[in-house]
Amino acid sequence: MDRSTNALPGAPTSRAALRARSALAALPEGISACLFDLDGVLTQTAKVHAAAWKEMFDAFLVDRSRRTGGPFRPFELPADYVDHVDGKLRQDGVRGFLASRGIALPEGADEGPPTAETVHGLGTRKNDLVLELIRRDGVEVYEGSVRFVAVVRDAGLRRAVVSASKNCREVLAAAGIEGLFEVRVDGLVAQQAGLRGKPAPDMFLAAAEALGVAPGHAAVFEDAVAGVQAGRAGDFGWVVGVDRAGHAGALRSHGADTVVADLGDLLGAR
Repeated sequence: MDRSTNALPGAPTSRAALRARSALAALPEGISACLFDLDGVLTQTAKVHAAAWKEMFDAFLVDRSRRTGGPFRPFELPADYVDHVDGKLRQDGVRGFLASRGIALPEGADEGPPTAETVHGLGTRKNDLVLELIRRDGVEVYEGSVRFVAVVRDAGLRRAVVSASKNCREVLAAAGIEGLFEVRVDGLVAQQAGLRGKPAPDMFLAAAEALGVAPGHAAVFEDAVAGVQAGRAGDFGWVVGVDRAGHAGALRSHGADTVVADLGDLLGAR
């Protein structure tokens, strides 16, 4: 693909579009689609998820400690969130954290009741807490990242949001940014299509396919180590780590080509 003038096949040629493409000089040659994680990249909902995971797991662990007589060890932030649940499908996060504590629970039914002491039951408890927090407090965006997506749109690049959350559509709508994306691959889509969650590349590959773009011509933007691993495993053309929690080294060591504090940092002058 000829990018000598930042040209993209099929991209608009208006003066505004040319200015937008010039602002994306940081993108490597050949990138024609951008695949964005949601929580922690576009919206400030990662902290909401972290709080919900902690509240749910701490209540479960306290109850288990009382019943078994064992010591209570709380869900640690940020370590347990980053190591076991960040960026993963809800049930994978539950399994991963419980395994780290030597706890095994039955799977239970999909979307099982929050009272069930099962993998899906705990996942439902966590999801109920997230929805409660979002309804109460709303959704904040990262302004620089949203500005970057808007420039990507104006430049004629394809756009998808790829999130493990089953609440992705509601969060996008609450944040007022749903219209920026052509494709959404989220936890609901993953469940329906039988896609593996991150760090497997399935969800990103499905988004690229839906946009009609080969992985080598797509960029992945992720704040979670699992998401960066997924981008690298899928042989995507560019993997960008977004460091919101001071773990730039971990993002790089797991496959990020570059790490930024915010996607706005990738924009040049317009």
